[in-house]
Amino acid sequence: MYIHPPKFITCLFPDMRWGFDPEKYAGRLFITFDDGPTPGITPWIVETLARYDAKATFFCLGKNVEQYPDLYRLIVDNGHAVGNHTYSHMKGWGNRVERYIEDVDLADSFIHSNLVRPPYGRITPSQSRRLSERYNIIMWNVLSRDYSRVLSPAACLRNVTKHMGSGSVVVFHDSKKAFRNMSYALPRVLEKAREMSLRCDPIVL
Repeated sequence: MYIHPPKFITCLFPDMRWGFDPEKYAGRLFITFDDGPTPGITPWIVETLARYDAKATFFCLGKNVEQYPDLYRLIVDNGHAVGNHTYSHMKGWGNRVERYIEDVDLADSFIHSNLVRPPYGRITPSQSRRLSERYNIIMWNVLSRDYSRVLSPAACLRNVTKHMGSGSVVVFHDSKKAFRNMSYALPRVLEKAREMSLRCDPIVL
């Protein structure tokens, strides 16, 4: 996946938000976490964000919210926004529109958010159009690639700091697989945001 999506990709999916206007959202950075909540990982993220007085948006899996409601409540109680990442981490590609929407709606019965992020960013135009009738589809313009087994923590950090700025939507992952890179990069990104006078806000639409 693209760390910083090219314009032709964003134009193909006009129903999606790939970031926010840097002038309208000057001084604001939007850090997001996919795939949680996850035991041992989510509390670390929430604690780290709190140290920097930062708020984020957690795109949660419905099955994880169902299994770990206390971790989900920890996210919400600490003032972070939540979004829908489907119930079962379903790829849009290869699934019928109706089946995909059913999975998103099942997740919504636990998450109750008007924000959705498709897993892997893999969604068809017809699925996107249907989802956008009831949800705001949030993509990204800065992908950390923290999930990569071959990417070093320092390279993960560079993926973010090279591209982030006002209105940027940054993707990290709330997962065991990503923890090695994410746990290195996140505090350093938060330090960099302070240096750049960027306030880390939740996505609220």
